[in-house]
This record gives sequence, structure tokens and C-alpha cells, in this order.
Amino acid sequence: MSQNKVILGSEEWCSFPELGIPTIKARVDSGAKTSALHAINIAPFIKNDTNWVKFDINPIQNNLKTVIHCEAPLIDKRIVKSSSGFREQRYVIQTSLKIGDSNWPIEMTLTNRDSMGFRMLLGREAMSGRVLVDPEQKYLLGQPTSDSLKELYKNSEKASSGLRIGVLASNPELYSNKRIMEAGEMRGHEMHFLNIKECYMKLDAKTPEIHYRGGIILNQFDAIIPRIRPSITFYGCALTRQFEALKVFCLNSASAITQSRDKLFSLQLLLNSGIGIPTTGFANSPLDTNDLIKMVGGPPLIVKLLEGTQGKGVVLAETKKAAESVINAFKSLNANILVQEFIKEANGKDIRCFVIDGKVVASIQREAMPGEFRANIHLGGTASVIKATSEEKRIAIKAAKAMDLKVAGVDIIRSSKGPLLLEVNSSPGLEGIEGATNKDIAGEMIRAIEKNFKLK
Repeated sequence: MSQNKVILGSEEWCSFPELGIPTIKARVDSGAKTSALHAINIAPFIKNDTNWVKFDINPIQNNLKTVIHCEAPLIDKRIVKSSSGFREQRYVIQTSLKIGDSNWPIEMTLTNRDSMGFRMLLGREAMSGRVLVDPEQKYLLGQPTSDSLKELYKNSEKASSGLRIGVLASNPELYSNKRIMEAGEMRGHEMHFLNIKECYMKLDAKTPEIHYRGGIILNQFDAIIPRIRPSITFYGCALTRQFEALKVFCLNSASAITQSRDKLFSLQLLLNSGIGIPTTGFANSPLDTNDLIKMVGGPPLIVKLLEGTQGKGVVLAETKKAAESVINAFKSLNANILVQEFIKEANGKDIRCFVIDGKVVASIQREAMPGEFRANIHLGGTASVIKATSEEKRIAIKAAKAMDLKVAGVDIIRSSKGPLLLEVNSSPGLEGIEGATNKDIAGEMIRAIEKNFKLK
């Protein structure tokens, strides 16, 4: 019956006693099905043989100093679609909501609401049968003064001992991105996932800015970890360059990423540093196909599109006729191509050395699927632990230095002439190498940032 229901305005103050949150401003939205609470540093854990989740919250909008450390039973993980169409997997908790004189259990999802106007969204599932909403009113149950708010949170004021680190990437569910977020949180840092496509820039001599969805200004970061997929290299590097202009430490610089994505330029840099590569020819729609094939020792040979990535646009031509056909096909596209000596004795295997801050922290051998010559893990290749030789480690470190990359995946092939460098990757994946070696590579990346800030 309506006389037993709580009447709320479109905005109200409420509390969560079980979470230790004395008061928080909520947006009351019957148009939203699910309730959501702002949370950062979200990490699941086991307590008394049951699943729990711990998280931090800045309960007061635009106040990053006030932090409450919370934990609650974890009841679900759920895909939630926002009003803007953004899909995100969230942890779901159940806790007690106190609003006015009423108190009842509700389910809430945990998500970073930095870009939203409210730290709390009260949805219709939590209100069903208990609440009536008057959208023209606000704070029908009262609101705290600034002094009372300060008093309520006086013991929560603290300066963060960790860093504020952003992961600049495209997919929050990608293994590598999730591991980096997790590793940073485990080491006490405030981690934020920044979707590249939802960032935009203000170019200004006096007040350059980067804005995020909802208009939030990203101006308080200590460090950024760029994880830029090849298809958005230009825009991702533009954002990284803007962070650099704001004096934010970037684990890989925009210039280093840009040159690593240019296959020809990167090979020229590597050769200038005295690093051996398979004999390679470069041409733009070559007229003299025969000489290009002869230049690299004849078939079998590899033909690569200069703009190809992750094994795409790479073809093995086993005969002269096949090589001519592939080159002529690319020629018809007016494409820039690399023609490269095929190292048959490698037998579809290469070595991935993971270099962080001038040191090889792990190495694996990648082996192609039967009938495949590309050893990329995402193409079905398998990874196994291998001890890189001192020469291979030297090449990997030298290659990362030549490209000016603090983090690099360096691919080396074993040939009859000795180890040869294939490629340097500025956003190397973590799944294959962590899975094979059981090493905390993501943690090593965070430690490289800490080293820059001289944190122990």
C-alpha cells in the first residue's frame, strides 16, 4: 500500500551501514533496472570458503582524498549495458541500504562512476514495492551540511600512498588489460581503465586537457600504460602524446610506439644498431619482381604487407611462381610490401623475449600449428618455457633500447646464421607468457612505474 512506501525525490542521501559508508548522495532513477555503486581497486577474494570482493570508494564527488575500504559477499558477475550502450562485466554484491528511517537489503553492481554525476545510482529493482518517486523533488529525507559531511568522514581523510595509474586501451575484458589492472591494485595503486575511443583532447598552449566520457577531465594521473591495438595506433599515440604534454609518465612513449608500428622504419633502426634480421627487400608495387625475389635468396620466401599486424597480411610463397602471384596481387592494391628470407630451419618456431626496463623478465618458445608457419599465439600457436641464450637476451635488450621501448615483446628466430630478430611489439600480450612461465609479468610492468617514481 502506498501509505507504507517511502517517498523519495530524484536525488537523496542514503547510507550503507554494513559497508561503513555513513552517507552518500544517490541518483534515484526508476528508469534504471540495476543499482550501481562507485568502486575502484575492485578485487575478489575468498573469506571463510565463500566468495567476497573488496573495493575502495571515494564517497564524495570530486574528492579523491576521502577513501572508504569496503568488503562484501560476492553474489554474481553480470554484464551491464549503460544508457550510452557501453557494455561492462561487473561484480554484484548484496548489502543493507538505509534511507531515512527505513532499512532493507539490495543488490548493487560495482563500477567506476568517476565520469558520472553521482557516486550511487538507485535503480527500480532496489525500490520495487518500497518506494514512490516524486521526480520534481530533491532531498525529501534531508541532506547533510558540508560541516556534518566533514565530521562524518573525518577518519576517512587520507593521502593515498599509491599512484594513480591509467590503462589506456580498448577492451577491459582482454586478459592482458585485466591482469595489469589487477597487478596495480594488488600493489596498492589506484587503477583506472581508460577506453581510447572515449577519450578526447583539448589542445591549448596554457591549459591542455584530456576529457573522458561525461566530460570528466583526466588531469590527476601519475602514470599511463598505453596498450594500443594496431588499428587505432594514430589516435592512441595522439592521446599518449597529450598525456606526455601533461607531464604524466607513460610506460611506453608515443614516439616509441609509433616507430615500432612502422615495420620498415623499425627494421632500419634495428639494422643501424647492428642487430641481425632475415634478409629483407622492400618495394612499392615493384616492376622488377624477379630481382626482388632474387634479392632475398629466392623461394621459399615470406611476403608481408607493410601495414599488416599480428600475422595478418603475411604469406609464405614456396615457389617462384607463387611468389610472383602474391607480389603481383599486392601490387594491384598499390601496397607497400616486405619480401623476406624464409628461415626453414626454424621449423615454425620463434622465441618471444619479454623486455621490461632494459631486462629480459621472461622468455618462451612459440610453435606454430601443424601446417602453419606463423607462431603467433592468437593464431593457434602454443607456448612453452625456454631458456633464452645470452646472445638472444642481448639482442632483445638491444632491440628494445633501439626502439626506445620500456616494455617490449621481442621476437627472435633461430637460424643457421645464429639468432635473427623478427619483430618488436610495443603492446605484447601477457596471456601466453604468464600462462607458460607462471611469472607475474603484469606486476613487473607496475614495478617499472614504481621505479620511475622511486617507490620501494
